[in-house]
Amino acid sequence: MTSQAEHDDAWANAAHIPGAEGYVARWAEAAEAFRELHPPEVLRHGPGARRDVDLFRPKGATKGLVVFVHGGYWLRFGPRDWSHLAAGALAEGWAVALPGYDLCPAVRIAEITRQIAAAVDVAAEAVAGPVRLAGHSAGGHLVARMGDEGLPLACRGRVARIVPISPVADLAPLMLTSMNERLRIDAAEARAESPVHQPRPDVPVHVWVGADERPVFVAQAKALAEAWEAELTVEAGRHHFDVVEGLEGADSALLRAVLG
Repeated sequence: MTSQAEHDDAWANAAHIPGAEGYVARWAEAAEAFRELHPPEVLRHGPGARRDVDLFRPKGATKGLVVFVHGGYWLRFGPRDWSHLAAGALAEGWAVALPGYDLCPAVRIAEITRQIAAAVDVAAEAVAGPVRLAGHSAGGHLVARMGDEGLPLACRGRVARIVPISPVADLAPLMLTSMNERLRIDAAEARAESPVHQPRPDVPVHVWVGADERPVFVAQAKALAEAWEAELTVEAGRHHFDVVEGLEGADSALLRAVLG
C-alpha cells in the first residue's frame, strides 16, 4: 500500500528541482520590476483583500484580453507574484489580467472556481475583444474549469482559447496527500471540480506541460488532453517552475499557443 508520504512526494515539485529555493525570490523581484515599468490598473471582483485583478494594458490599440491564473495548490501566492508573466502578451498588443482569489482552507476549491469566473467577467468588462485563458498548476485547473457551461460566465461567448499549463485535471489523488487537511477535497468535490470529468469545452484547448515535471503532472496533462481531445505539448527541458517562462517572451511557443 502506498503511504501518505509517497503520495506527498509524487506531488512535491520543489524537492525535485535543483535550486528550487531561489525561484520564489526571483519571481517576486521580476514581478516587482515589471510593475514599476507597467503599473497595473486594479479591478475588484468581490469583497476581501484577495479579490483584486491586476490589469495591464498595452500602448495603442488592444487586440483582446489574456487572463493568467496563478498556481500554488490553491494554498499560496497571489497575482503580484507573477506580474512579469504578462510581458509577452502585453508586447503583442494584448491586455493581460491576473486575478487574485481567496485561498484554502479559508474557502473550498469550488468557491475559488466561482471567484475566477467572476474575475474573468470583471476583466472582460474592462477590455473589448476576444478572451484567452491561461493558468499554471492549480491555475491550470481553474482555467480548465471555465470551460464548464454550467458556470455563470457572462463573457463565455468571447472566450476563444484555453491553455491549461501543468494543470491539476483530476483532484481525486490529492485526497491521499497531507495537503488535503487544508484543501478538504471530498469525493463529491473531486468529481465535480475535476476537468477530466467535464464535457469538452466548445473552444480550442491546448494543454501544456514540461517534460521534466513530476510524472504525476505529465500524466494529468495527458489525461486532460485525451479526455478533451485537445492539443498537447510536452515541452522538452522544462520543469514545473520554469515551464511558464515562455509567457515572458513574445516569440515563445507557449505564448503562440495562448494567443493562437
